[in-house]
Amino acid sequence: MQSIPTFDDLLADAKRSAVHLELRDSYYSNPRFEAWRQGARVDWSDRGTWWRPFHQQIADAVARGVVVRRARVVSEPVTDYIRWEHYVTHANVTSGEEVRWLPRRQASDLLVPGNDFWIFDGDIVEIHHFSGDGTFLEDEYITDSPTVGLCCDAFERVWARAIPHADYEIR
Repeated sequence: MQSIPTFDDLLADAKRSAVHLELRDSYYSNPRFEAWRQGARVDWSDRGTWWRPFHQQIADAVARGVVVRRARVVSEPVTDYIRWEHYVTHANVTSGEEVRWLPRRQASDLLVPGNDFWIFDGDIVEIHHFSGDGTFLEDEYITDSPTVGLCCDAFERVWARAIPHADYEIR
């Protein structure tokens, strides 16, 4: 029986690229989001309060030469959750990720899969399945070439049209 790789394994094994496409306007609630909704803000000058193991994993991958990109397709006006994600994306960018935003209205002629996903080295897709309220359900791993190719093409089409994080203004 072959074991299913974890995200940590996939990112650690990546040699060239790791790309992430996010398509939802809201995900499961978490304490950091709830604190932000109550007015808490991150002290970006105190890295120890916001740097998480995920950020270190990204930084380590980038240091190995892996290009890490994330594209988010969002509805405008954005939800509170997306407003918060935009705010905390400072951490992603600091860790070495390139992040872009694509307003959903500008994506109507792009064909994209129905789920969020990561692609590692253009070889394996980790698809995230969520419930309607944004609760994470499970990951699915795909290595068949046609599906991987479709996901790679979809990501690149979104990426080409999306707005770099530094230039995207929340609406």
